Amino acid sequence: MIRVPEITQEFNLGAFLLDRHIEEGRGEKVAVYYKEKKITYAELISYANRVGNVLHELGVEQENRVMFSLPDCPEFLYVYFGAMRIGAVPVPVSTMALPSDYRFYLNDSRAKVLVTTQEIAEKIKEVKEDLRYLKYFIVLGKPESGQLSFEELIEGAADSLEVVLTSKDDMCFWMYSSGTTGTPKGVVHLHHDLLFYLPPYCREVLQVRDDDILFSASKMYFSYGRENSIETTFLCNAAVILESEMPKPEKLVEIITKYKPTIFFSIPTSYAGILSLLESSEKEFDFSSLRLCISAGEALPKAIFDRWKEKFGMDIINGVGSTDTGVIYISNLPGKVKPGSSGLLLPGFEGKLLDEDNKEVPLGEIGTLWVKNDGTTPYYWNNHEKSKQNILGEWFNTGDKFYMDDEGFYWYAGRADDMLKSGGIWVSPLEIEGILLEHHAVLDCAVIGAPDSSNLEKPLAFVVLNKGCEPSLQLEQELKDFVRSKTAHYKCPKWFKFMNDLPRTASGKVQRFKLRMI
Repeated sequence: MIRVPEITQEFNLGAFLLDRHIEEGRGEKVAVYYKEKKITYAELISYANRVGNVLHELGVEQENRVMFSLPDCPEFLYVYFGAMRIGAVPVPVSTMALPSDYRFYLNDSRAKVLVTTQEIAEKIKEVKEDLRYLKYFIVLGKPESGQLSFEELIEGAADSLEVVLTSKDDMCFWMYSSGTTGTPKGVVHLHHDLLFYLPPYCREVLQVRDDDILFSASKMYFSYGRENSIETTFLCNAAVILESEMPKPEKLVEIITKYKPTIFFSIPTSYAGILSLLESSEKEFDFSSLRLCISAGEALPKAIFDRWKEKFGMDIINGVGSTDTGVIYISNLPGKVKPGSSGLLLPGFEGKLLDEDNKEVPLGEIGTLWVKNDGTTPYYWNNHEKSKQNILGEWFNTGDKFYMDDEGFYWYAGRADDMLKSGGIWVSPLEIEGILLEHHAVLDCAVIGAPDSSNLEKPLAFVVLNKGCEPSLQLEQELKDFVRSKTAHYKCPKWFKFMNDLPRTASGKVQRFKLRMI
């Protein structure tokens, strides 16, 4: 059950998401399942308070950034909430970043404190001399010279803490965008944002119950994972399963079988991987506990939806969200699904599809989606020009292209900078990719625009083949004929390039800007 309080001027999200569970009698309820541990709400608050006190002792003040690069584990939650409860700003970043990425994150955010693991610390040591603001380097495990032990700091800290009275409009947390189109942006969210962006999704789509157990393949250092594992769990009085290992299909099916979650969050690439594993494995896996399967992060091809439905008799509920909006804001609904679509605009959000002249497009035509919700980011840190481009008063430019059908369902057509015009007509790479994925030889693919001999833009397809399939002119022609049999001829790729794999972000999104450089 979701209880959204009246928003007052003084409001600390870190207190709201945790303390009310004690007040409402859930202190001994299990909040987190992690390996063989079961952590209650009361224990979680105790450790978050310890972290808050440690940060105080290190001189961290209100609005100071606290960066951490951690796998999904209880310590992630302790640092996230501990920083928030003292008015500092938690900034989680990917565990798969390169040393140069960590240099950018730490210098751009000006974080005073970094918390990470021994393994990741090795990467950060490579750029340590370039870090202009970092004062304290805290490591889980055995610290080296110049590092502090997380375990020792926590062990000596008090477990009670006076929560700082922050304004509802203070910075609450940051997330760095995944860099699909280039340099990551520091996306700022305020303490009140969650109360606007999350309840509609929890009510309309997830319909979360107190006895639900959530499991997300997407990690908490991604916006999708944070929304799933942290915000939904603690807003809706549920429990979450955390897994520190990377979400390979073998690990995901093992976790689902062992812990029996009721809601599973993943991305289309992962669902496809699970299906391939189950079709080739002789092991028995139990998915009977699942009542809801959610997909976001990239468009869900109808072919994957159909395979999952055939295998489990369950819909994958597809939706679209972003780091900037903080949540999935368009989604199919349980019992109201259009396979291949992104779904309906959720209550609490307003939307409009605009053309290149900022005029609303007619029904059925492709336009760029702008949305309005008071939980959307107010600005990007240290990036004034990008803030001006994407934020216009109450309206936010998602940069995503959609068209809407006569029933109000949105159909994703790709990023605004990914769309291409072939023969003077807008073409969605996602439509072509969805068709190619239906072909038995295609494991993965991505489509971009490329100039022909007359410098006219035409579709170029990058294709990863299934095992046992080899590139050939005959296969290329077969793929062209297959696409033409499913859609208009001008949408058919003019060229094919066969790849071993596609460049993707850590969250699984294709980096089309890299494909353009090939």
